[in-house]
Parts: sequence; structure tokens; C-alpha cells
Amino acid sequence: MSTSPVVEAARRRTFAIISHPDAGKTTLTENLLLAGGAIRAAGAVRARGENRRTRSDWMKIERERGISVSASVMTFDHDGLMFNLLDTPGHEDFSEDTYRTLTAADAAVMVLDAAKGIEPQTLKLFEVCRLRDIPIVTFINKMDREAQDPFALLDEIGSKLALDPAPLFWPAGSGGRFKGMLDLRTQKFQPYAKRGAEPDDGHPAAVAFGGNAVDRFLDPDERAELEEASMLVTEASKPFDPQAFLEGHMTPVFFGSALRHFGVDELLAGLGAYAPPPKAVTAAKSGEPTHVVPGDPEVTGFVFKVQANMDPNHRDRIAFLRLTSGRFSRGMKLKVQNTGRQLSVNAPIMFFASDRELAEEAFAGDVIGIPNHGVLRVGDSLSETGLLRFAGLPNFAPEILQRVRVKDPLKAKHLKKALEGLAEEGVTQLFRPQFGADFIVGAVGQLQFEVMADRLANEYQLEVQFEASPFAEARWLTGTKAEVEGFENTHKTAMATDIDDQPVFLAKSSWEIGYVAERYPKVGFERTKERG
Repeated sequence: MSTSPVVEAARRRTFAIISHPDAGKTTLTENLLLAGGAIRAAGAVRARGENRRTRSDWMKIERERGISVSASVMTFDHDGLMFNLLDTPGHEDFSEDTYRTLTAADAAVMVLDAAKGIEPQTLKLFEVCRLRDIPIVTFINKMDREAQDPFALLDEIGSKLALDPAPLFWPAGSGGRFKGMLDLRTQKFQPYAKRGAEPDDGHPAAVAFGGNAVDRFLDPDERAELEEASMLVTEASKPFDPQAFLEGHMTPVFFGSALRHFGVDELLAGLGAYAPPPKAVTAAKSGEPTHVVPGDPEVTGFVFKVQANMDPNHRDRIAFLRLTSGRFSRGMKLKVQNTGRQLSVNAPIMFFASDRELAEEAFAGDVIGIPNHGVLRVGDSLSETGLLRFAGLPNFAPEILQRVRVKDPLKAKHLKKALEGLAEEGVTQLFRPQFGADFIVGAVGQLQFEVMADRLANEYQLEVQFEASPFAEARWLTGTKAEVEGFENTHKTAMATDIDDQPVFLAKSSWEIGYVAERYPKVGFERTKERG
């Protein structure tokens, strides 16, 4: 039985998790899936050897390094709501992939390490959320280890992020003294059980803070300390205002330990209660500005990620489509706005934790995977009429440029195809210089080159080597056709094209960019380019 797109969209909560590496993001992801009933055991986070990997990290390099490199999506149904959890790369070298994933999220959970507070990468990701006006929920993790004073953590959120922190819970101690937390809204105390890491061990049920039962968990000094701190924080903090949160001015703050599955159920309940359902999205229809509302009858969406070879047994290529309106049903035909190509979506996938299932239907807020052979690219807009175009997703100018060549010269053609595939996914950027046979690859950070070499070896059986490039900076050229062509003709040795055949100026230094920009005031040297 299908219900209306309006009703179904209202049940969706699509959120991303952002954090600095090692703040516990992947463990929190696992435990949210566990709390939501999507998995029976939290990955194999605590297992040893080869099994020490989590369900949301699938690439070999991710398992070896214990980091998330590629954003993945996991869907689960809980308490009458449908949650779409977008796991983003924590490593700063993958900020572009994270940015694109955040375009598909309606809210974000910011994970902070209780001992370290706001770290540099958290700040960067937060800025991306701010650019997109994404409401942020804060989860202060690892309270079972020695932590900073919670008041100092709140001050840091207020000063560094210019957000009003509104704690919904308050912790009793930290590290060895961590006893649990008080719900500031209901005055119930949630005790923390030290024993074992197995979630099945559970934590004792919450008790009234004003009653005698709390004496089993807190001694008189601890109880007095928590009472005083909770009164202080209630007076000092602004009360939680759901509207201020949705407008991006306030963040509700939760405390816990993801590894010990403490505070995770409360966070999930908070997301269900406060995170927004899908909202209207700006778009252009036949060139005219318009808004796409989740309840609109036409099925629409945009591709924010393309992932190849998720299944090593099949050379698959999956486009992740964030639906923005309508009721999608399997077998439907959708048109790609920029190419006019029509696709019959016969095998759409939904990702339920580690399993994939065919999606019979999906609604605004959902993310479906569309298997395709290079037809769909990041930034593509899809709709039934093919007339809608959503704002494209940005490419950022790479910070590192390197030459890439294959060790076996007979495989040069094979290399070209593989590099184009990875560039279409957005793993790296590919530039073809007008002169010279080598490709130049651009990336935000060094780790992207390692991931690229790893994938070229494992998925394409290509041994490659990276070499220093004579260029340090890349800029997309904009301006009138005559101006751009005039510039290209006088700088042929520094010209290249990107994957979309757009002209790119490769400079030896940022000084050189400044110098040519002064001499050619009518040509734009852009750091970003819209895809799609």
C-alpha cells in the first residue's frame, strides 16, 4: 500500500555525520544502525585481525588505515521514521567528496572528541554546513575517557562556531568517574554501566533524579555536583529552540560513548524529533527559476556521488540519486537534463546497512543507487520531463598536481579509460595538457593519490607511478569565447582540458596566476567549477 509523497517525505530524516578523523564517527555510525535495528551486531569493530572492520568501510585502504574514504549511505526504519544516514569521509584529503555528500543531507551530526574539542577538520566541515544552512546536532563522544570540562566544550562551540549550544543532557563526570547523564528536560538520570563493551550488556534504566533510586548510581557528593552543574548550565545556556536550530543558529548537544553504546539511543530520538524532513529545493525549469517541493507529483532528484566497483565480483558503477520530489517506483523512466538521455531505472538499490535491496518505491529524502555504465555523472539532474536542473555540485581547484603514467606502455589506452572513470566519480580531477602525452591528475591531498593507485591496481590491474608535475595550480577559464581563445593561443604550453573539455590554465605558482590575471582582466581564473 503506497501513501502520498507528502506523507512519506514527512517521515524522512536524511542526515550526514561529520567529524575530525578519530573522533569516533564510524563507531557512532555503527551504533546508530544498531540502535535503529538495522544491524544485529556493531560491525566487527571489536574483532581482531582481518575482521576488524566496520560495515560502513568497504574499501581495502579504508580497512587497513581505519579511516572512511568514500561516503556511503545506509537506510533504516525506526520508530515510524525512515532514516537515511550519509557517512562522510573524515579525512581532510576528501573534503570535496564530503561537500558533495552534504548537498544531499538535510541535517548533520557533528561528532566531537570530549578530550580534544573542535579540531581543524571539524571546523572545515562545519564551514561547509554553514554555506548550505544545514542544521547541526552535536554529539560529544568518548565521555568514558578523560574529557575536557563540559562547560569549556560548550564555550568552544559558541566561540569557534558562532552557534548557541543547547545541552539536552548533562554528564556526571568523565573517564573513570563517568557515571551517566541527566536529561535536563525530564530530570531523569541515565546511569552508565562500565562493564563490557558488548551492547547486549546494556545500561541500567533511567531513574528519577529527585528520587532515592539515583543513590544506587551516584554518591552524595557526585549527586550534589551534578545538581549544581545542571542548574548552572540551565541558567547559563539558552533553552533549546527548535526553530533556531533549523535556521542554523543553535545546536542541541548530546553526550555519550559510541563505543559503549551510551547516549546513542538518545541521539537517535533527538534526530527523529528535531531534524527536519526534506524541504523545497531551488531549481531551474526550462531556464526559469522555480522550487521543487517534496510533495510535487513529478519524480526529481540529483546525482551527488558516483561509485564504481563497490562489488569486486561485478564491474558495477552506481550513481547515488537524492530524490527531491514525487513517488519513485521501480522501472520508471527518468531523463537526464543536460544530455536529454532517458534511463529506465529497472534495478534501483537501497542500502540497508551492509545489504542491498531492490527499491520498489522511494520518496523525497531517500537516496537510491542507480547502476549504469557511465551514463550518469556527479551533478546530473534527473526528472520525468528532463526539464529540471538543480544547482550543480562544485569542483574545487586541486591543491596538488602530479603526472601519472602506467608502467606498461601497452596499457596507455586502458589507463586513459580508468582515469576518466575515477575523475567522473570525483575521486580526483583529470587534466589533459595540450602538449605532452602524460595525464595530469589533481587532488586536494596526498591520500587521494594513494587511494587512486590502490584502486587502479586492484580494480583495473594497472601499476602506475606518479611524478612531479611542472605545474602547481589549476584554474578554470571563464569569459567570452574570443577572450578565452585569445588567452589560450598565447599560453598553449600551459593549457589543458578537464573531463568536460572545459579549458583549464595550469600555472607554475599562485604568483603566476596573479600576474596573468592582471594582464587579462576580461578572463576569469576560477577556483571552482559547477558540475552538472
